[in-house]
Amino acid sequence: MATFYDLDLDDGVMDAISMMGYEEPTPVQEAVIPLILDNHDLIACAQTGTGKTAAFLLPLISKIMNTDDTGDVNTIIISPTRELAQQIDQQMQGFAYFANVSSIAIYGGNAGSDYDQEKKALSKGADIIIATPGRLKSHLVHSYARLENLQHLVLDEADRMLDMGFIDDIKQIISKLPKTRQTMLFSATMPNDIRKLAHEILNNPQEINLAMSKPAEGVLQAAYVLHETQKLELVVKLVKDKDLPRILVFASTKVDVKSLHRELRKAGLDANAIHSDLSQPEREDVLNKFKAGLVPILVATDVVSRGIDVQNIDLVINYNVPGDAEDYVHRIGRTARAKSSGVAITLVNKEDMGRMGKIEKLIESTVYKCPMPEGFEPGPEYRPHPPQRKSGYRNYKGKGGKKPYRPKR
Repeated sequence: MATFYDLDLDDGVMDAISMMGYEEPTPVQEAVIPLILDNHDLIACAQTGTGKTAAFLLPLISKIMNTDDTGDVNTIIISPTRELAQQIDQQMQGFAYFANVSSIAIYGGNAGSDYDQEKKALSKGADIIIATPGRLKSHLVHSYARLENLQHLVLDEADRMLDMGFIDDIKQIISKLPKTRQTMLFSATMPNDIRKLAHEILNNPQEINLAMSKPAEGVLQAAYVLHETQKLELVVKLVKDKDLPRILVFASTKVDVKSLHRELRKAGLDANAIHSDLSQPEREDVLNKFKAGLVPILVATDVVSRGIDVQNIDLVINYNVPGDAEDYVHRIGRTARAKSSGVAITLVNKEDMGRMGKIEKLIESTVYKCPMPEGFEPGPEYRPHPPQRKSGYRNYKGKGGKKPYRPKR
């Protein structure tokens, strides 16, 4: 295992790493940082929680510190959500504490004064722009962005941007950038559309694949097979009177988030909720309180399932089985970050059994099915693979009770 001192990072970056208590790089950092420092285009495939953000920020800051300032934007980092853009920007502030490197996060939902500040950064030349696709695209329709000397482009959570329908926006943004640049694509999964995009925009890239689509080893996984009507009561049972500083509950819809939040508060539990009906300042306030440990329970839609670095989450509950097996890995990846441990519990109703079966196939493991707690009726039998109908004409009753004519082959 290498240390950060083996990676040839700038002294200012090393000072920040030391101040933040980092001791050794994660596998993705150890693999990626030298390639970025050597100016390779890059495809990096690694699950959430493995340190991908630091893997590209540390070498980029180090390179910028050793590059003459042209007064133009040096680096653009594109992320799928406002929350992830904010998270990258927060890490950026820490890593660049001893570096003369400027940055700004650009995303929608802000006041008009923020848009003016973003415009100034693009026109005056901030070193690093961290942006969501839609917001950046709205700026680039004008001619004030100084991108002539752009050196680096990072696409973070590329598969998430594909899922959210941002690929056309990404292509339009890239069409306005210099052809000669270093491009890095980070993704938790690598579907065909992402590989096709990588082929179009990267130049002879190096490829890193680490622990794709597997939960962290420190996650203790379990599930309850139950009826839909039992879910609310069970979640209250699971979190009530538990001495856990941070509990994150995922629900697939904002309707479920609101219902669950209401039931938890009714049970006397200190809980908060985050969903798309909240304004951006409200979402930031909710998330910051959860990060600071001021509110121990957060109920959320998938808006926070990727890229939000909340340390020391003790328990993740999937109120619904995710529709995409990959999303299960991202959800439970909120706990057991890096080398820590945690528990992930999934509630599986009859309609979700097939989805849970696909998840178990993906992670190549059977998730333990817990017996229902005392006082709860047993749930349905777990049958992730429904029996297939037998083919043929047995017991078929056509006209006159005869089987249909079927010619011999």
